Amino acid sequence: MPRDPTGDPSAVTDKQFASQADLEEKKISWDKLSDNAYAYTAEGDPNTGVIIGDDGVMIIDATATPVAAQGVIRKIREITDKPIKYVVLTHYHAVRVLGASGYRTEGLQQIIASHDTYDLIVERGQQDMDSEIGRFPRLFQAVESVPGLTWPTMTFQGEMTLWMGELEVKIQQIGRGHTKGDTIVYLPGQNICFSGDLVEADAACYTGDAYLADWPQTLDRLAAMNFDKLVPGRGPALTTPEAVRKGLAYTRDFVSTLYASAQEAVAQGMDLKATMAHTRRAMDPKFGHVFIYEHCLPFDVTRAHDEASGIHDPRIWTAERDQQMWHALQQG
Repeated sequence: MPRDPTGDPSAVTDKQFASQADLEEKKISWDKLSDNAYAYTAEGDPNTGVIIGDDGVMIIDATATPVAAQGVIRKIREITDKPIKYVVLTHYHAVRVLGASGYRTEGLQQIIASHDTYDLIVERGQQDMDSEIGRFPRLFQAVESVPGLTWPTMTFQGEMTLWMGELEVKIQQIGRGHTKGDTIVYLPGQNICFSGDLVEADAACYTGDAYLADWPQTLDRLAAMNFDKLVPGRGPALTTPEAVRKGLAYTRDFVSTLYASAQEAVAQGMDLKATMAHTRRAMDPKFGHVFIYEHCLPFDVTRAHDEASGIHDPRIWTAERDQQMWHALQQG
């Protein structure tokens, strides 16, 4: 991270907005977790999960564009010709959902999301779409292939069970964290979980739409489920119980350090710019090296300062608000 000669973490040189400088293609990993479960990961880019049942395939998180979804489809078609019947959205963010239409020619029957996620799409889906397209130019290459917002065709509250032939799949909300609609997908018979952005590994947690006071308790519930393997929202698949524990602990440390720093700053009457500098002193040494840290931190600090100030629900990010915040916090 660029610093001034004095080493003051609050004195940061100008940076390109969000991930506009991130144009290098990432290496794709395709990890087999079991005969039914696979992870499609790419060096800190948003992950996609794949479940292959007896009668079809389920996708967990659908990439940013239909063109990007073709990479997932190619991997699936190397091992099965079963129809891709289901797409599950772990939350509403555009970078996770706008590729869903790419599966329509592959047998797609249902796009599944929590009702809270549906409500967030209604409330702020278009603003989020416009915002994220501006933040991630590489991920939104071929953005013209996106037909519009991705709308769930099936919603649930709390928990649902779906049988893919003899394979039981659980889709569940266990609490708020990354968003209020966060959803996990897991295979009870194999103890494998797809967590979405509730958990990250070797990547920053984006908390611009988070409930930071709730997130650690949600992670505790997830930890109590004792999964053997877990695919996080970003970063490598966690393929042992110890790796799962480390991923949960890492995520808890990230969000807890962030929120505690903001609470300290608000208690001392700091404005947002001062809160950014105060938070950096706690966050940079531990997390400054991880994927998309500089992208996420201004959004993270803004939301943490809001929540610590009593703004319970996240404010809507727009492309204009993104730019205003970024220039205020990341350019100096």
